[in-house]
Order: sequence, then C-alpha cells, then structure tokens
Amino acid sequence: MKPLHDLHAVVTGGSRGIGLAIATSLAQAGARVSIMGRDEARLNAARESLNSQGLEAASTTVDVASETSVTRAFTTARESFGAIDILINNAGIAESAPFAKTSYEQFERVVNTNLKGVWLCTQAFAQDLQLRVDGRSKRVVNVASTAALTGYAYVTAYCAAKHGVLGLTRALALEWAKKGVTVNAVCPGYTDTDIVADAVANIVAKTGRDAVAVRAELAASNPQAKLVTPEQVANTVLWLVSPGSEAINGQAISVSGGEVM
Repeated sequence: MKPLHDLHAVVTGGSRGIGLAIATSLAQAGARVSIMGRDEARLNAARESLNSQGLEAASTTVDVASETSVTRAFTTARESFGAIDILINNAGIAESAPFAKTSYEQFERVVNTNLKGVWLCTQAFAQDLQLRVDGRSKRVVNVASTAALTGYAYVTAYCAAKHGVLGLTRALALEWAKKGVTVNAVCPGYTDTDIVADAVANIVAKTGRDAVAVRAELAASNPQAKLVTPEQVANTVLWLVSPGSEAINGQAISVSGGEVM
C-alpha cells in the first residue's frame, strides 16, 4: 500500500512550480490531492495532467488572502475528497524594491499572500483536526524560503512575511503537538520556477545585464552552484508528511544546497 493511501492533501499554489511538483509527489504516494490557486485555466490543466497519469486530483480557485474565498475553497475540497489530512501552504508571491520605494500597497500585497494566506488556510484546515484516518497524525507543511532564515536586500516585505510564516510554524507546532499534528516549514533557496524567471527578467529590465549572467549569479548563492529544483523541494515535503516522520515538528528545513544551515 502506498504511504499516503486514503489521505486527502490540499496544496495551495498547486498549479505550477513547487506546488505542482508537491501535488504530483503526494498523489504518486497515494494521496487524493486538491490543488488550489488563482488561475483557473492553469489549475484545470494541472488537474487534467495529474488525472491523465492515473492520479486522484481535484482543483478549485482560491485567493488565499480572502477569508471568504478560503472558506469556499476548503468546503469544495471536502466535497471532493472528504476531511483534509495534509495541508501544504505553498501559495506565495515575491516582489522586490528598495525599502524606501516599497509602497504600502506592495507591502500589504506581499504580506497578505505570504503570511495572512498561510494563517487563513491553516484556520480552515483546523476544522478537521479531530477527523483522522486510522489514527494517523495530520500534517502541515509551510513552504517558506531561506528568506525566513536570513535577510536579503531589496525584499524587506518578502523577508518579513516569510519570517512571520516561520514564527507561526514554530508556535503552532507546540500548540498542536498533543493533537496528533505536526507543523513544519521547508525553506528553499533560489528554485528553478517562474518566480526566479520573473526575478531574472526584472533585473535585466532594470540593469540591462545579460539574463544568463543574472541567472548564474542567483545560482551562485547556492554552494552547489545551481538552482534548487521543484522536485527536490517536493521530496522533502513528501518525507515530512509520510509515516515515520512524526517526531519532526516545528522545524525549518533548508533546501538550499547549504546556503543557509
């Protein structure tokens, strides 16, 4: 039997990049996966791709920064696959600007998606804490960033939000430890996703530098001199939600080739 057989996992930001890699990994391990995101067309394509591989997946749109939207999306997910056993808070955005040029609207947008969104989705998940399959513990994994562990220039809003996610992770891990729930964070370094592609394009547009050189510079922050892959992050998440990892709780696991220990 597959390790996540008969478990229901929700993955926010699940239509592409790290989120889709996680959804695929969990579904291959036997989970029924509900992917959530803002782009309905992308979600439908991702769901159809998973279904075409013989994997159980459903999809629903969500704005993680909206309580009404989150409530609706989690209700829809339960209608598809029942009580939720695994929550992967992956939805996020990254925007950069010098601190003095960071507008209130930009700060609010980044914090609302990256921190408030984690809080709202975890609140929605909390309704299912008493409903467990075969007594197995429930799992929450927050996809944070190395920006939750250290500071980076020009992304103060992003760093603030991700540090907040890590604080929430550690506090909730203690609060729920006796409820059969583990709460952990994975902290990827620069990962080969659309977010990094957008960052490269932004740097090129502002500086006129060569895109290949910019991408190589980002990869150079990793001691292994390469970008992390979405699958490497997904492998870490799969371990955290699989049987045998019950004692791993309240941790921030850096997936960065050693950039942040």
